[in-house]
Amino acid sequence: MRVLVCPTAFKESLSTTEVADAIAVGVRRASPSAKIRTLPQSDGGSGLVEALAEAQGGREARIHTTDPLGREVDARVLWTAADEVVIESAEACGLHLLAPDERNPLRTATDGVGTLLERCAVDGARRAILGLGGSATVDGGTGMARALGWRLLDRAGRDLEPGGGALTELAMIERPPLRLPLAVTALADVRSPLLGPDGAAGRFAPQKGASPQEVDRLERGLTRLADVAVRDLGLDVRELPGTGAAGGLGAGCLLFLDAELVPGAEYLLQASGFEAALADADLLITGEGAWDATSGLGKITRVVLARADAAGVPAVLVSGRLEGPVPPGVETISGDGSWLDSEAISRLVEEHLRARG
Repeated sequence: MRVLVCPTAFKESLSTTEVADAIAVGVRRASPSAKIRTLPQSDGGSGLVEALAEAQGGREARIHTTDPLGREVDARVLWTAADEVVIESAEACGLHLLAPDERNPLRTATDGVGTLLERCAVDGARRAILGLGGSATVDGGTGMARALGWRLLDRAGRDLEPGGGALTELAMIERPPLRLPLAVTALADVRSPLLGPDGAAGRFAPQKGASPQEVDRLERGLTRLADVAVRDLGLDVRELPGTGAAGGLGAGCLLFLDAELVPGAEYLLQASGFEAALADADLLITGEGAWDATSGLGKITRVVLARADAAGVPAVLVSGRLEGPVPPGVETISGDGSWLDSEAISRLVEEHLRARG
């Protein structure tokens, strides 16, 4: 039996490599003769650096920046060439950097992402792959812009406070005197638009600590940002797929970086050689921490399962929590709502494969 193991990270729990290794242990216990290939995946969110390091190699480095509340933090980046770098925005603005009682998207901001981009440019980068996902922010990328010299002003000409809560007061956007000398490809982990029920605030802000009233304020702030951007920058990002990724950072990449915004899942599958690996597999096992309503918005796991179905390869989904229907024919291994550690994943995979013979 040839088994392709290609999960994504279990957010706030296990990295994509840790999940892949745990699944592989379970397969090996159930079928010692199985030929196992691990291909850790990411859709632009957590695990991007690991997945591309596995697929393409490169040199990891750490760069000093700030977290969503402005505290100092070291972020991992992957240099794939002397002038090309891979950056996970979550390394600077990620939810995992905050304690549960610190989550407040009215105040959290993406300034650290801008600092990362600027320092990579100073270190010689001319191209950047920027992964969007797993953020604690809903500021539309305005913190990133501020770190790169853009000014976001209120009606009195004062700079806005950090965070998505201040965007309702936005009156003007001023360009910086110099633009960042970096060509950026931004990988959106979801297809969500900036605004609306599936947008950055409506769909994702509650996961980041926002109350219903705060979700409404964040939606109004992002709407204001989009309206002012049309007037001051000549760009309309309100309904473009992927602009809602990472709390509207997808929109910010278009507005403030002149970036190319692409689906992260498709980019990673091509970069990792997934199609060739799938063609050589008898069974595919993938997984993510929670399978829910957001899984169908462009997440890597849904795309992987669709590719397996099209190729006629049986598929198994491992997840700590299943909160929605899975595609027809997909077998599931669930933690029944509990967090899964490596040993639990290995045990559940082993038990499932033994039971299916």
